[in-house]
Amino acid sequence: MSETRESPTAGGVGAENSPEDGSADTSAAVKRFSRVPRWLRVVATVLTWIVIVASLAAITALVVVPRIAGASPYTILTGSMIPDMPPGTIVVVKPLPFDQIRQGDVITYQIESGKPMVVTHRVVGVDVVDGKTRLVTQGDANDAPDAESVREVQVKGVVWYHVPFIGFATTLIDDTSKGIAVRVLGGLLIAYALYVGASLLFKRKKVTR
Repeated sequence: MSETRESPTAGGVGAENSPEDGSADTSAAVKRFSRVPRWLRVVATVLTWIVIVASLAAITALVVVPRIAGASPYTILTGSMIPDMPPGTIVVVKPLPFDQIRQGDVITYQIESGKPMVVTHRVVGVDVVDGKTRLVTQGDANDAPDAESVREVQVKGVVWYHVPFIGFATTLIDDTSKGIAVRVLGGLLIAYALYVGASLLFKRKKVTR
C-alpha cells in the first residue's frame, strides 16, 4: 500500500517541479544573455540590420528591378572592363534602339548572332560596312579596339547599372535554383525583420507598463 501511494505522490511532485525547473533554466539563460555587454548587443543588432538591408537591396537591384524594366543581368568574367567593372561584376542590360546608342555607351553584345556567348565593352566609334552602321567597341583595359565591329542584330542592350563582385556566386547555380533561392532568402529576411521589429515593440510595451 505504501509503495502504491508513494509512487503517484512522487510523480505528482515531479510533474509540479518540472515547469519550475524549466523556468529556472530559462531565467538563467536570460541572465547569461543580459551579461553580454550592451555595446556588443548594439553592434550585433546593427550588423544584422545591415545584412538584411543589403540582401534586400541586392535582390531588388538584381531581380525585381530588371524584371519590371525588361532588363537582363549578365556577369562579367574577364578583366577587360577594369577598373570600373572588374571580374564578378553583374551588369544589368536594358534594350535600347540601335540608332540611340552613342559613343561612350557600354553595351552587351553577342560574339556571334544567335549564340549565347556575350561581351560587354564600350562603344568607341561608328563604322559603316556595306552601307550599314556598325559599332566599334573596346574594353576599357584593352590597348586596341575589338577586331570586328558589332552589327545591330548582335546587340543585347546598353548597360543600365552594375553591381561589383557578386556575380561569381550567381554563376554557381542554374536559373531555376537561383529563382527559388532568391524567393526563399527574401522570405526569410522579411520574416526575420518582422520578428525583430515585433520583439522590439513588445519590449517597449513591457517597459512602459
